[in-house]
Amino acid sequence: MKRKLLLLNLALVALAAAGIWQLRSSWQVEKRREQATLHKAVKALPPPAVAPLATLPPVRPADYLDIAQKDLFTRDRNPTVVVETKAPPPKPMPPLPVFHGVLNLGDGPTVILSEKKTSPHRDFRPGEKVGEFTLVAVNSDEIVLEWDGKQIRKRLEELEDRSGAGTSAPAAASTANESAAAPPPPPPAASQIPAKAEPGVDIGRGLHACVAGDTSPGGTVVNGLKKVVEPGMFGQQCWWEPAK
Repeated sequence: MKRKLLLLNLALVALAAAGIWQLRSSWQVEKRREQATLHKAVKALPPPAVAPLATLPPVRPADYLDIAQKDLFTRDRNPTVVVETKAPPPKPMPPLPVFHGVLNLGDGPTVILSEKKTSPHRDFRPGEKVGEFTLVAVNSDEIVLEWDGKQIRKRLEELEDRSGAGTSAPAAASTANESAAAPPPPPPAASQIPAKAEPGVDIGRGLHACVAGDTSPGGTVVNGLKKVVEPGMFGQQCWWEPAK
């Protein structure tokens, strides 16, 4: 029995020794492999090709001109000089023409105007120039003038000369128009009848107005002028024209 135990112990010792030797052999192999790996020379790879950087142009001061001229914090660096110009004053309108009367002989209204108070008056029709003004339209109440591209609308009484000079001219010039707008007046008194028939103020185009109170019949010729009396829509119309 003891012999068997001894043999068994020897077998175990031999088995343990064999295991230790096997373990040491494996360790030595791994150690040599490790050393071979660590000391193995590694072949160096060539570096990758790198493209050269683009060549930058030289710095020029002119390239930064906008930065210097448009500096928000320095207004005097702006080379643009702003010259403030004042608008010219509006052109003054000349004095309006002076109104003396309106005449309508059936071919449209004719207005008697003078450019100034001291200027001679004559007849004008729409489209004609009165000084710097252009006559656009006229009726028994209003007149429309154009000046500098603007239309001026005025009542006729606003253009009358109320200074006292030439007050008889408007009354005489408008006699023909008044006679057309009103019925014939009653026969004047004997003291109002003129001593002789005579033409009134010149109303242009060779025509003369009739004098108030003149009861001479139509066809009367005085100083080369013939009196014309014709019935109209609103009464008799009266004027003097050159005798033929």
